[in-house]
Amino acid sequence: MGLSDYNLSGEQKRNIAHFASVVKLALADHVITEGEEKLLKRIAKKFHILDEKYQEILESPDDFPMSAPHNYDERIEHLYDLAKMVFADGDAKGEEASVLRKICIGLGFPHDNVVKVADEAIHLVLNNENLEDFTKAIKYVNRI
Repeated sequence: MGLSDYNLSGEQKRNIAHFASVVKLALADHVITEGEEKLLKRIAKKFHILDEKYQEILESPDDFPMSAPHNYDERIEHLYDLAKMVFADGDAKGEEASVLRKICIGLGFPHDNVVKVADEAIHLVLNNENLEDFTKAIKYVNRI
């Protein structure tokens, strides 16, 4: 973590942490494909992550601890981004699904429901559901 990281707002730190989680998923198979890179760049732009920070995160995503949003809808939106990364290269691998489940725990989904939530997220993205439909479905699967 660089000196400039101490001046970041809470939201910026959460965005960087979320982006690092997406990078971890992209690197689950040790290769970032063209589709994954395209999605990473789109998410980096959405979160206002500059090129220097982008490269830093790509080189060492584990240096950025996970920080789950407090808002449930934001957690689901983060899950949506992560599930999209699983399919960014056109193929869902076991390593990626495993990493997604671990990240679901970090996002605050209940341990006993993580497999169901992660599997549903993958299924929804595979069927090209939009964020609104994705959110409804995840809330239904994760009802407590």
